[in-house]
Amino acid sequence: MDKGITLLNVAGFTVGDTLLELSYLVSALLFVVGLKMLSHPETARRGNLWAFGGMALAMLTTILLHKDGEGKGISLTNIWIILAAIGVGAAIGWMVARRVKMTAMPQLVSLFNATGGGASMLVALLEYPAAAAGDVGSIIVTVLGLIIGSIAFSGSLIAFGKLDGRVGDIMKPFMTYINLVLMVLTFGLGAYIVASPNPPTEMGWAIYALFGLSLVYGVMFVMPIGGADMPVVISLLNSFTGIAAAMAGFIYNNQAMILGGILVGAAGMILTLLMCKAMNRSLINVIIGSFGGGVSAAGGEQGTIKEITLSDAAVLLSYSQRIVIIPGYGLAVAQAQHITQELEELLEGKDVDVKYAIHPVAGRMPGHMNVLLAEADVPYEKLVEMDDINPDMPNVDVAIVVGANDVVNPAAYNDPGSPIYGMPIIDAHLAKNIIIMKRGMGKGYAGIENELFFNDKTRMLFGDAKNSIQKLVTEIKTM
Repeated sequence: MDKGITLLNVAGFTVGDTLLELSYLVSALLFVVGLKMLSHPETARRGNLWAFGGMALAMLTTILLHKDGEGKGISLTNIWIILAAIGVGAAIGWMVARRVKMTAMPQLVSLFNATGGGASMLVALLEYPAAAAGDVGSIIVTVLGLIIGSIAFSGSLIAFGKLDGRVGDIMKPFMTYINLVLMVLTFGLGAYIVASPNPPTEMGWAIYALFGLSLVYGVMFVMPIGGADMPVVISLLNSFTGIAAAMAGFIYNNQAMILGGILVGAAGMILTLLMCKAMNRSLINVIIGSFGGGVSAAGGEQGTIKEITLSDAAVLLSYSQRIVIIPGYGLAVAQAQHITQELEELLEGKDVDVKYAIHPVAGRMPGHMNVLLAEADVPYEKLVEMDDINPDMPNVDVAIVVGANDVVNPAAYNDPGSPIYGMPIIDAHLAKNIIIMKRGMGKGYAGIENELFFNDKTRMLFGDAKNSIQKLVTEIKTM
């Protein structure tokens, strides 16, 4: 009888363990499907649901089927603690997601990156004693998880502060050398911890010193990076968060965490490299440079500003054949996406061909403009990428720039002393007519003057973008 019970217990454990691993595989497949669906606005919501289903499955099966080395499952007390933590986190996430404005979406993404990095950081910090008692591989992934998670955590918090206007830039030449020293010290200490023959009980000072150094490096890493590079930094920190999560997965030998972290890390790194290409800059140049906040070498007044009245703008738009709308962060600030879509429909009713030109780094995070316009039900096929729209810009009757600045600045072509020199832009200056909607003559996120404002074909329509477009729509309707 005892032998039969033992065999039954062993068989039960094997079946449960197999089901758990199978559920992780299904979860990973759901993550892949969700990630694929996120590539198109029409399927993005369903993609989120598929990915959510994968995560829910992984959490549920872990709670029900996970066994420790002695074959024991999670205690009922711990299950209640886990469920309570999930409930609190879900409630906070739901409230934040419901209340956040589209203009604050980049800040929210930075906070999400920080929470992911922070979770992986704490896992590595708490599990180091157990990892140190194991093989070298366990120590390596724990140390890497601590370093990368800490950098993602503190760096993302600084990115949030910069995006929210609470933290300024510190762009001094010596910052590069300080960061290089911090990086060498951080990874050098990490290598020492891995290679040290000392027992874990004697390495407590080292692991906490590594924790502190990594946090400091995360802060110093993001501080000198200028505003125009923030979309790249956000996607890079997102990649760090994914890599840190994968390291945590290796620590716990959890396939779902490993696969999910690898997917996030790889997607974030690919996006980072694509955005660097769109800006004609290397990743190293972004990290150690101080892009943004500079001053054009030309300096001074570059020409005469010419304004346009609402009635003249209405006539010009109504009798055009091809119009391209170029959105930027100012459109998000003004919450003008819905009225812009109404303007588009009104002009199309007059047989005007209207398209939207989307720059890869417009806004404050990757895909910011796509998400904003999708919220206003703008058809995805009307959103044309920079490389596809630029060849047609000389044939465009009117280019309407709504809140964009650096991404249409011809200084990227004309001024070798400009911090954006060499960055690909949307060629709004080649259109036959240009209308720029702005509150005033403020500079863009790169902190430099926009040559497009002084172009002979440019007319400025000053005021809040939402109010200006609303008045423009009213004017066109009365014609």
